[in-house]
Amino acid sequence: MAQRTHLGDADCSIAQALDVVGDWWTLLIVRDTARGLHRFDELQGELGMSRKVLAERLKLLVEAGVLTRTPYQERPVRHEYRLTPRGRGLLPVLVALQDWGDAWILGEGEMTATTEESSKEAARVHALRGTRLPELLLPDRFGELRDPVADTPFTVLYCFPGAYARAEAYPPGWAGIPGAKGCTLESCTFRDQLAEFTAAGATVHGVSTQRPDEQREFAEHERLRFPLLSDAELDLVTALRLPTFRAGGVSRLKRLTLVVDRERTVREVFYPIRDIEASVAAALAAVRAAP
Repeated sequence: MAQRTHLGDADCSIAQALDVVGDWWTLLIVRDTARGLHRFDELQGELGMSRKVLAERLKLLVEAGVLTRTPYQERPVRHEYRLTPRGRGLLPVLVALQDWGDAWILGEGEMTATTEESSKEAARVHALRGTRLPELLLPDRFGELRDPVADTPFTVLYCFPGAYARAEAYPPGWAGIPGAKGCTLESCTFRDQLAEFTAAGATVHGVSTQRPDEQREFAEHERLRFPLLSDAELDLVTALRLPTFRAGGVSRLKRLTLVVDRERTVREVFYPIRDIEASVAAALAAVRAAP
């Protein structure tokens, strides 16, 4: 049984939260279940921890209400582990830790919406090629839940920091954040070339962490003819460990584009994006060149 030290500060929420997730293995288990790894052997293979330690941590998280344990096979009985609403409440914590690590451990501590091509952050994003996007649903600008992967040969998911119909809606200092500007240009460039993407067998989805009502106002203002999806709950961010930055008190996606096939496999990654119009052209070329 895992040896745990219970923190005595009953009035401190930080101490009480650490009593549940203070062991670093537990947060890594939450990270990987958010990435779509739900079975014991999947988690053990990814984390490389002993089966005994993993079993102890999973038991702790189930008892704490962070994970549910449900059978997926009867003979022999095997279980899978999924995040509960309480467990999903930890996703912003994971994103904040990743953002802090990207900025202060892998980076120079400066707020930025982009990175260098040679950075470890960029290497992590490019490593998504060949991986599978877990099944999840995101609300569109009308609040309807949608699969970010369409039932077409390819889906182009362009992730952007934020775009607003009104200039005053942007967070203070937005224009001074490297890489943040250009979301309207990007969306309108995809809009203007949508017929070419459709002819090539690709659906276009835009994704940001904005609320659906903010996305709806922007989409109607710019007459966008494709869905914008809201990742305000950080499901896609945590599923793929996508890079973020903080602005206006909100975690924002850094600008990147993924080309995903119908089987949910990431076929191409564009990050960092320096030239927005060139990146849209590159995504179109990737779809046209794909078998």
